[in-house]
Amino acid sequence: MNWSVLLSLKRYGDKNKRLRKEQDDTRLGFEVDYDRIIFSAAFRSLQDKTQVIPLSKTDFVHTRLTHSLEVSVVGRSLGRIAGKKILEKHPHLKDSLGYRFNDFGAIVAAAALAHDIGNPPFGHSGEKAIGEFFKNGMGQKYRTFLSDVEYQDIIDFEGNANGFRLLTQSRDGVEGGLRLSYATIGAFMKYPKESLPKKPTQHIADKKFGFFQSGKEDFEEIASTLELSSRNNNSEISYARHPLTYLVEAADDICYTIIDFEDGINLGLISEDYALEYLIKLVREKINTKKYNALSFQEDRLSYLRALAINTLITDAAATFDANEEKILNGTFDTSLLEKSKFKAQIEDIIALSIEKIYNSNEVIEKEIAGYRIISDILEVYTSALIRKKEHKASNYDTLILQTLPELYKNTETSVYEILLNACCFIASLSDSAAVHIHNKIMGKSL
Repeated sequence: MNWSVLLSLKRYGDKNKRLRKEQDDTRLGFEVDYDRIIFSAAFRSLQDKTQVIPLSKTDFVHTRLTHSLEVSVVGRSLGRIAGKKILEKHPHLKDSLGYRFNDFGAIVAAAALAHDIGNPPFGHSGEKAIGEFFKNGMGQKYRTFLSDVEYQDIIDFEGNANGFRLLTQSRDGVEGGLRLSYATIGAFMKYPKESLPKKPTQHIADKKFGFFQSGKEDFEEIASTLELSSRNNNSEISYARHPLTYLVEAADDICYTIIDFEDGINLGLISEDYALEYLIKLVREKINTKKYNALSFQEDRLSYLRALAINTLITDAAATFDANEEKILNGTFDTSLLEKSKFKAQIEDIIALSIEKIYNSNEVIEKEIAGYRIISDILEVYTSALIRKKEHKASNYDTLILQTLPELYKNTETSVYEILLNACCFIASLSDSAAVHIHNKIMGKSL
């Protein structure tokens, strides 16, 4: 793979090349990407979607929105640091083509801002709940209408694939979705493969999938333009990652490792003394003991250690990226950057404690159980109404239900796969509170 191609400013529908040296430095194309994402309805809905604690009523914990903003800030730093090194190694990018280190930061920041844009309500349990409905729930009845790969799309419903759909899907009057630069979309594509075969290798890019069958043509167009390396000699679609995807992933990994941990402390799920010990192990080389000991309040101690920890991991991840740039460019770097971190043991200790004390806490588990039921009930009502309408068997109740569905998801003059996928994507578009509100209505609780 070649950096001059990977940094493409091309957008959907472009007839002429967009050259970096011709860009207006006051409003770069990559910065336009950031603006388009942050003003999108899908991004705004993240303000009421779970990061760790579903339906939390406190001000302490992060939503998908605050998490995404923080990941974007970390990603911008990672991109700028990596960009400086890349331009030193490949001076023609700057001298002949006009790229600057800030471009790398802008691409990673925009892709990181969008990294959770396709996630359903109720955190990762929301993805599982959608899949379970079709795999083991009432949605099993639709299996015979779907090909193997279409069925896999919905039983393993994937927020990353839905994010790609949101960013790129054309609809009437809106060609190419948000029309982001291909460089930003490439950096966003964490798992550049289709849903089958499932986890064909241990390569990090094969862990999940990155697009639905409905978006296959868009995906291949972007991957082809960026000249991503093909990783499959068979008919299945699988590519090497865009190199900057590793930085987007690292930014996400850094934030959820440190900041989810901080949420657990603020919620009292992890004792301060116990938690500070874990963080201090991570930042021991950089901590100013005198400054730390002068901090009287827990909030200030946590903020100081959090900032040090994030900075430490940014520096480490950027160094790992630089050391492995050649492998990353040829598609043979098969793990995340943090997996190669010299702080791997400390990171694993923090994550293990977070799993035990936060992710498996009664508060999280009880609300995830509620989320499963809410999503299953909503899917049953809407999928049944949509399919019966397609078969010209809609009841009065079905007609009423479909009146509450946004126009974007109402089309029944299409395949069963598209109808079911639209229903799933409607559910994924809902905030936690909106899902609860709809569930209350269909259960008759709001009358």
